Amino acid sequence: MTPAAQLTAVMKTLADPTRRAVFERIAAEGEIAATGLVRRSRVSQPAVSQHLRALRDAGLVTERREGRHIRYRVAPGGLAPLVDWLSHYERFWRERFENLERLLKESE
Repeated sequence: MTPAAQLTAVMKTLADPTRRAVFERIAAEGEIAATGLVRRSRVSQPAVSQHLRALRDAGLVTERREGRHIRYRVAPGGLAPLVDWLSHYERFWRERFENLERLLKESE
């Protein structure tokens, strides 16, 4: 998958508020079984499974089988496309603010 396609997949996946909440819950827990995600949420088991599949397909989570249970954890590089994209704009805006600050000091 190209970097642009990876970025699009991550952004589309995290755009859904329920899916983002599932991702945040996994990140907070470190590792959690799908049954644990269903137990403490208002989302049905099929819906949680669908969200987990989307997160896995976007490379945001990994799964590990433990007997009959599947445990999920955040994929180490899953957010890298988004972080890389945002870092470009961080530099862009930092430079713009520095230029604005310099201009304001010169006009005083």
